[in-house]
Amino acid sequence: MTDLGLPGRGMGTLPTGAVLILAAMLATIPLFWLGFVSLGEAWIRPEYSHGPLIPFISLFLFLRELRDRPATGPRGPAWPGLLLGLLALAVALVGTRTAIPDIVTYGLVLWVMALVLVAMGWSRGRHHWAPILHLVFMLPLPMVVQWTTTTWLQTVSAEIGVAIVRAADIPVLLEGHIIDLGVYQLQVAEACAGLRYIFPILSFSYLTAILYRGPMVHKIVLFAMAAPLAVLLNAVRIGIIGILVDRFGISHAEGFLHIFEGWVIFGICLLILMASAALLARLRRVDGPILDLDVSGLWPQAARIGGARPALPLLALALMTALASLATTRLTPAQSDIPRVPLAVFPMDLGGWTGQTATLAPDIAEVLGATDYLDATYAAPNQPPVQLFVAWYARQGRGAGLHSPEICLPAAGWEIASIETRPTTIAGDTFPANHAIIVQGLRRQMVLYWFDQRGTRLAGDWEAKFSAVRDSLLTGRSDGALVRFVTPIGPDETDAEAGARLLALAETAVPRLAPHIPK
Repeated sequence: MTDLGLPGRGMGTLPTGAVLILAAMLATIPLFWLGFVSLGEAWIRPEYSHGPLIPFISLFLFLRELRDRPATGPRGPAWPGLLLGLLALAVALVGTRTAIPDIVTYGLVLWVMALVLVAMGWSRGRHHWAPILHLVFMLPLPMVVQWTTTTWLQTVSAEIGVAIVRAADIPVLLEGHIIDLGVYQLQVAEACAGLRYIFPILSFSYLTAILYRGPMVHKIVLFAMAAPLAVLLNAVRIGIIGILVDRFGISHAEGFLHIFEGWVIFGICLLILMASAALLARLRRVDGPILDLDVSGLWPQAARIGGARPALPLLALALMTALASLATTRLTPAQSDIPRVPLAVFPMDLGGWTGQTATLAPDIAEVLGATDYLDATYAAPNQPPVQLFVAWYARQGRGAGLHSPEICLPAAGWEIASIETRPTTIAGDTFPANHAIIVQGLRRQMVLYWFDQRGTRLAGDWEAKFSAVRDSLLTGRSDGALVRFVTPIGPDETDAEAGARLLALAETAVPRLAPHIPK
């Protein structure tokens, strides 16, 4: 009998291997539930809407490889798969403990590879890494990475798009992510950053590289060109929209036309990839079709999965997974309320500074995702105003968490002229803080901000993220806050004078934040 190969059947005619594989898969449901929910939430967003197709494409690639490899021969040991399984379970438990579903989904991909290695043995299973790696394309980026990547893509796309508009002799001004055409202003929003093209195109290029029948170097070229191509064509799209809006009106940046233009760009990307594959095939003669699209004989390969043996390692993997699933009930206790005073009662009278609060627009508040926030502008006699903004999160995870103002300021039309991290002393405490100057046209502002993480003040958003993960593992807490002060720089004052004004208000305000930001 042919197998993965594990000969041997269990009770009656029921394949033991199939039963144990099914049992192991069912045991993953509680353990990876947080990741499954996260994937469902991500797949309804445009940039990840291709996600549900990825597991089926990976299965197709796996069956192709089974068909093209012999059913007999040395299997090798199963212990590497069990070790990888232990690692996958540990990763999933860390993700559950920290309430970060991205970590859980990474563990899921590792677990699938572990299952293949256990069922097939090291000698055979290690050759099937490519279909498993393809599963990565169904996963959303970690939120902090997505924010950073999106902001960078928005900046690049806006700059290239404006260059195209200027090449058409159209006066245009770029302020942050806002393209000013005079009568009309276009915002290069997150949806225009290009992520909704990049992820599907990366998946398509990976699939194309696997099916391409040429040498490995050609496969690498096909995959490597996908992301730059998507970014460039998306920027061209933004430039063309700017030209059309200038000539024919704002309707070309809205509604059906806007969506249709995006699909045209996506189609052009795919055509260029296929044309590139054809060109590479001509450079080095490839006999027969460029892509191996033969689907014959795939279904019988599914029977080989059910014939998997050795039963003992599969049973061990299933039991380990079940135990890890049981452990999740102890790793995810309900977080008790952290004693703190709401920011709504933060004083508006700070030693000569009088404040007035504002409310964020609903869409901005939704993106911010903060548990509590304060947006107040303070004024003093003969002084320009100072804005104090505080966003506090009861738990960082599941898409909610701190992010740097460097991400959101360009969306409001501000450009960061300079930024540096330096030791800052406020109310007798010295800690690293970020000092930035932002510009919008002739307007200049000074920004002072840091992340307050359970009694520790940090300057970097990555530091804050790792701190939240560490403390969530050790203490179960991941609460934290962003504290930001902003003031305009007058035309007749120096940067030092504006900085002194920020520190003057911070000297009074920061000690009074203690009841609102728990240590």
